[in-house]
Amino acid sequence: MLIHQSAICESTMVGNGTSVWAFAHVLPGAVIGIDCNICDHVFIENDVVVGNRVTIKSGVQLWDGLRIADDVFIGPNATFTNDKNPRSKQRPQTFLVTVVESGASIGANATILPGITIGQGAMVGAGAVVTHNVPPYAIVTGNPARISGYTGHTPDEVTMPSILPSLEISQIVVGKATLHPLTQAVDMRGNLAAMEFASQCPFVPMRLFMVHGVPSKSVRGEHAHFTCHQFLIAASGSVAVAIDDGKNRGSVVLDDPTIGLYIPPLTWGSQYRFSNDAVLLVLASHEYSDADYIRDYRKYLEIIS
Repeated sequence: MLIHQSAICESTMVGNGTSVWAFAHVLPGAVIGIDCNICDHVFIENDVVVGNRVTIKSGVQLWDGLRIADDVFIGPNATFTNDKNPRSKQRPQTFLVTVVESGASIGANATILPGITIGQGAMVGAGAVVTHNVPPYAIVTGNPARISGYTGHTPDEVTMPSILPSLEISQIVVGKATLHPLTQAVDMRGNLAAMEFASQCPFVPMRLFMVHGVPSKSVRGEHAHFTCHQFLIAASGSVAVAIDDGKNRGSVVLDDPTIGLYIPPLTWGSQYRFSNDAVLLVLASHEYSDADYIRDYRKYLEIIS
């Protein structure tokens, strides 16, 4: 452990290999893991837990109620808050808990509102103002912060124009998630897209629902199923879909009603960046059952491991 002579480290709960640099101040109740790098002019309050191998760049203040998991990067002058209605000399009985999950990165000058969770592996852009929870591996930018993409091993989205000329049979997106062409007919009366369930759908549908009128800043999905298969078609407009099988991640933009995306069970899916006219048609292999949903990403990883 290295404590710079100009630093004030009052905590005895600082792990081996951690460096606390000049003019940083760590209060007595703070817990800091191993191999962390606490840069100049960082302030860490009492009710703060910092995991292992965390980097906190200069000018950051970590206030009571903050929980930082392992391998997190916090950029210079990123700002955390813990009181939604601050008043001078009016201290709340308890502070809201803000969580930054493992492997997440927060860019310089970003602002994080209290009570928010930044998901595992997520990326908060420089200067973003985060007002809602950030899903795992999401990239958020802007004020208010909105999802602009997802991090992963396949960062480039698959787009319909790039695959349409060659998509005559199913094409793998990630894992067992695949794109499938529908039957189409085009003439002077208009266009038709059709699916024969027995021969073109990977399962026998038992339910149909449509997602529409979604604000562009909103995210749908963010779950996996134990047993239910799904087939997604953008009947109108466009929507981006992120797919994660626990080992690999990818995304595809659905913007052609003659192409469908098959999502098998135990595959994490999220839909985002809906166009104003987007209508997402979803075929499902089972009737609705809340027990079939896996809504916590950490639980999902435990189940498939």
